[in-house]
Amino acid sequence: MGNGMFLTDEEKKILEGEFGETLQKVMKTVVLYGQTFGAKRLVKLDGPVHLVTSFGIPMLTPVFEMMEELIKSNIKAQKPFTVDPRPLDYCNVPVNILKKLVFKVMYGKQKDYEDQLRAVGLKDDNAFTCACYLPEVGNIPKKGDILAWAESSAVVYANSVIGARTNRNSGIIELMSGILGKTPEFGFLTDEGRRATWLVEVKTSKLPNPQVLGSAIGMKVVEDVPYIIGLDRFLGTGLSEDTKDYLKDMGAASASNGAVGLYHVENITPEAAEMGRQLLKEGYKTYVIDDEEIKRVINSYPIMWKNINAKPKVCFIGCPHLSLNQLYYWTERIVKALENVGQKKLKITTILCAPPDVIDAFKRDEKSYNRLIQTGAKITYICPLMYMNNPLCAKEAVITNSNKLRTYSTARFYLDDEILDRIVRGY
Repeated sequence: MGNGMFLTDEEKKILEGEFGETLQKVMKTVVLYGQTFGAKRLVKLDGPVHLVTSFGIPMLTPVFEMMEELIKSNIKAQKPFTVDPRPLDYCNVPVNILKKLVFKVMYGKQKDYEDQLRAVGLKDDNAFTCACYLPEVGNIPKKGDILAWAESSAVVYANSVIGARTNRNSGIIELMSGILGKTPEFGFLTDEGRRATWLVEVKTSKLPNPQVLGSAIGMKVVEDVPYIIGLDRFLGTGLSEDTKDYLKDMGAASASNGAVGLYHVENITPEAAEMGRQLLKEGYKTYVIDDEEIKRVINSYPIMWKNINAKPKVCFIGCPHLSLNQLYYWTERIVKALENVGQKKLKITTILCAPPDVIDAFKRDEKSYNRLIQTGAKITYICPLMYMNNPLCAKEAVITNSNKLRTYSTARFYLDDEILDRIVRGY
């Protein structure tokens, strides 16, 4: 195919059908995708892919048919991959008969689709999470690794916190790249594409909530690359576990409230620590975030509840999925908050979302796990967005500390301290 893309002899043979019609379709898809974005060549992947499409919605018939063709042709990803969270967990996220009936219609192909995922290279039955890069899950790239991921919160984490290189690929493109072991070279895979066009100055009096800071950045810079200064005053330099968790949540909000796929944080993220403000392009724009701007952003969020004074029915914590460190953090906060008011049980159904492998690790610490469960809190592996997609669930008064969940659903956003107070006091 033309349009200036160089293909190796082997790539040309695949494109010409010498390795079969199905693999030819895969190559044609990836090449056309690359040409659309001006890629000059395909480059080899260094790690496994991560798929965004994890749910068996019956209307995705073309996806199921494509997967079946891959399976019949004995074609699978070159390395075992991870995929976004499952949509359902009736044990830990109970629903009534009507809601379950709607879910049965919505995700009626879930079992069949999971069978297809296994056949084309799913890592294992626990490999369902938006936070595939956590150590317990194991899809951990190295700095500089070339990847092909699609889930926005995973893309921005890999690019920014790890310093790997992946574009924010469209769903299914990442699987095609994983099958070929190659992806088009453009955007965040290039040095120039990773330079920043915004200088974001954090001038708040205290560490801002990561979900709100990410929201502010995303809404301002949209899909551009920001270089953030001022966070090291609060977080220190380098990447501690707490800092990684902070940046995970900040990045997810910037990716959902805008379309940020990469950010740099001065003295903290790998490329910023190495190159500093050399990463800024000439003519960059400046955005100052102070206390007033944080307040303005929070006040701008619409309330999607029919009755804005309704008592919350459900609280979701963990979108993106919580790390093991965050499960311990929330356990301590919930237990102490209950002790402070002389209670043993939470007054609002509270669901913490985390990867299956992280949940398993937490359960192995029986003392901590039991302390949390005894408060009435639940731990699940689902994607809360998939729960909220049910129109009956969307009518509920759901609260969350996730800006991503707020953006894509009717859930109402509160800061962590407000969330804690509400689930303990029941208002």
